[in-house]
Amino acid sequence: MSCTAYIGLGSNIEKPISQLLSALDALDSHPRISLKAVSSFYRNPPMGPQDQPDFVNAVVEIETDLEPEALLDTLIGIEDAHGRERNGKRWGPRTLDLDLLAYGEEIIETERLTVPHPGIPTRSFVLKPMAEIAPHLVLPGMGSVQHLLEDCDTYWMDAIRDEPELR
Repeated sequence: MSCTAYIGLGSNIEKPISQLLSALDALDSHPRISLKAVSSFYRNPPMGPQDQPDFVNAVVEIETDLEPEALLDTLIGIEDAHGRERNGKRWGPRTLDLDLLAYGEEIIETERLTVPHPGIPTRSFVLKPMAEIAPHLVLPGMGSVQHLLEDCDTYWMDAIRDEPELR
């Protein structure tokens, strides 16, 4: 059975815009994933250590018949193909970060996966692009994206138009 899911994309090294565009191509070319909507790309400061480049973030809406953990495995495979290094350093620089934000109306809590993503309510770099493509979305156990966005500071977030240094 097909399900609507939302994925957060982020990158801050090795040409972040190109990384996100390539990740979109990888998602779109997967036989069991169909891209339905893609937000603008947004530049924002890193969430963790500040001694790294700004991130470029976006959110996509997909339709898939993959089960949640199989979708997670697919996202990890795409990250790995883009040179993602998992060195144990939390919130450090990365070529590509793909987060499964929501999977239909399901609440999932396993050892490997928590959905909706627990960080959503405090992450304007997720909420603003998510609200752009799914303004009426209600996240199970969290509430509406629009309501959550009202509690986040987004004045500093502008959509990226064309910044060659990020390509």
